[in-house]
Amino acid sequence: MLPNKHTDWAHYKTVTEGMYWPDGQVLPSFSRIDGELDAITLGCYNDDVKVTLAGLQGMVNRGKTRIYLNGTNGRQEGSNTWPERLGLKRRDMNDLFSFVKKYAGEVDGVVLYSARNPHFRNLASTAANIHNAIPMEQSLYDTFHDRGIELPVVLDLTKVHAKTPVEVYTYLYENLWKDCSRRVFVSLSPVGHTSFVRDMAAAVGSAVVWLDARIEEEKVMLDKFLCELKAGESIILGWWPEERSGIGSGTRYGVSTIPSDFYENSTVHASLSHVMHIPPVPKKPELENKIYLSFFMSDGDNVQYCQHQMSVLWGNKSRGQVPLNWTVSPGLADIGPGLLNYYFDTATTNDCFSSGPSGLGYALIYDEHNKVLNLTDEDKTDAYTKFSNQYLTKNGMRVITVWDQLREMHYKYYEKNCRALYGVTLEDWFQNPKPLELHVENHRLPFMPNRPAYAENTDDMYKMLEKTIRDYDGKKPLFLAAQGVTWSLSPENIEKLAERFDKLQPGKIEVLRADHFFTLLNEANGDPFNLALSKKVSVKVNDKTSADVIFSGSTYGDNIWTADSAGSRTFDIYLGGTYRISRYVLKHAGVNEENSDKNNRDFTVSASTDGENWTVLDERHDCRDDITDVDVSKTAAKYVRLTVSKGGDDGVVRIADMELYGEI
Repeated sequence: MLPNKHTDWAHYKTVTEGMYWPDGQVLPSFSRIDGELDAITLGCYNDDVKVTLAGLQGMVNRGKTRIYLNGTNGRQEGSNTWPERLGLKRRDMNDLFSFVKKYAGEVDGVVLYSARNPHFRNLASTAANIHNAIPMEQSLYDTFHDRGIELPVVLDLTKVHAKTPVEVYTYLYENLWKDCSRRVFVSLSPVGHTSFVRDMAAAVGSAVVWLDARIEEEKVMLDKFLCELKAGESIILGWWPEERSGIGSGTRYGVSTIPSDFYENSTVHASLSHVMHIPPVPKKPELENKIYLSFFMSDGDNVQYCQHQMSVLWGNKSRGQVPLNWTVSPGLADIGPGLLNYYFDTATTNDCFSSGPSGLGYALIYDEHNKVLNLTDEDKTDAYTKFSNQYLTKNGMRVITVWDQLREMHYKYYEKNCRALYGVTLEDWFQNPKPLELHVENHRLPFMPNRPAYAENTDDMYKMLEKTIRDYDGKKPLFLAAQGVTWSLSPENIEKLAERFDKLQPGKIEVLRADHFFTLLNEANGDPFNLALSKKVSVKVNDKTSADVIFSGSTYGDNIWTADSAGSRTFDIYLGGTYRISRYVLKHAGVNEENSDKNNRDFTVSASTDGENWTVLDERHDCRDDITDVDVSKTAAKYVRLTVSKGGDDGVVRIADMELYGEI
């Protein structure tokens, strides 16, 4: 049985052992790091040694986080960058034999395999993952034995005669799969990707497979695994032999992939605090007759990009000069919370974070390149969008970039289940047979085409938008979204592109963060938008002290309003104009990993046009939810009053954040 000595995440700081993996959490949390991590550098070792070390790392770290593997992929950002940023102290132990000998007693033995077929690395990893063992190639085992390190063989795969990938993974399916985790499935090449996320696979007891969905025989074998995963619960880690066929294979079952084929030390990064440092959201500008542009950086769904390439781009001298939307993986909240919090903590007000395609993990709902609709099942769409919203809310992400396009059923479930969203962008790759148009679902959630969808340089972006911008007549607001490839573009490129566009329409162009972009889009269309983003809105508590922090957009640290004593509190909100209120969202203390017993229990939300006569919009008693999100009958209001008559179990009122939605 996997160790699980946590009882509640709120007790995280006092837990020194075990792995915490409650229902609804994509990947487990690991025990806090106590002191120095034992580190070994992988660069001089072959793939088989790396397979062994990654398996050992996962087995050891699921009991107590102690092993760090100095990898080779840190060449982009530097191998010491993240340890220094996150305060990870390492003790280098670069003798392979003493390193393995130190931890040999924490595993039950080895799963022996032959390197004659590289797929046996995945087979041995899978067997070791479920037998509390480490995978070891025969000649390496013999070398260890000669050095006096004797590990019992719990399973010998050298006698298994399987040649093709289908034969190897048929053996895995028939003999090992029944004991593997269904919550995580790892698709990982057995060549050159031998030290990445295998530690997570070992820790959670998952299967490690490499099958090509373009090959019919392999596709049939792959589907045997994928059909047993569950939408809304399972996730795929790693990568695929070919992007669209692989991602599409998981998407058909409502299961997305967190690209992570070069992601290092996943169990170490998952041991850091999962409390997210969501940055405050600046107030939006007033709506004018302008061209509003929003630029998205691609590929944030790939957590190895967030670990490596994004780290380099983050240091670009032009970052923060113009608003820019950084796509990141919502799954980083589990597999790399420290990485995501670093970006949150160092963001400027012009850095906005949105989700990569198409929510929690990479899902390819409609493959425009191959004209294939992958996600056709309503129940699976329902589960995937609910799962996504959980992590969008956790990370404060208000926008998703969907790849590639959607159908009516998908629009419906994104709008219904992803209540955190302000907007969604779609990939308008070919404008065929005609360009995609803005779609607004249920007068709430806009779906805007990215045009261009995946531009490799700013010249392509300029050519795509030049005529539209040049021909703008200034009679009403114009909204344009574009996406660039982060492997070839930088913040400096986007800054210069914005300057080029401004020369076409001087003073009539404004570049926006994605949350502001979609908020102004709804306002321009006469649809409800979050009034809390307006500069005109103000709040006083008990008619005395400003409490504007309840509209900060952040649920972390000092952005949580906390009363100085027990007792009821009344928050009077001035909207700065008259709006028809249709929804409110109240986020309580438990929304960001606090104990839910601190959530407010009894409260009333009322509206008024004159500040004297009040209409009750909603009333709650004995509330237990972390978030109260309620649609109310449209009511004209210039003022809104929140009266909390009973705070948490300790009597103290706490407001993590509040949103009010209305239209003119």
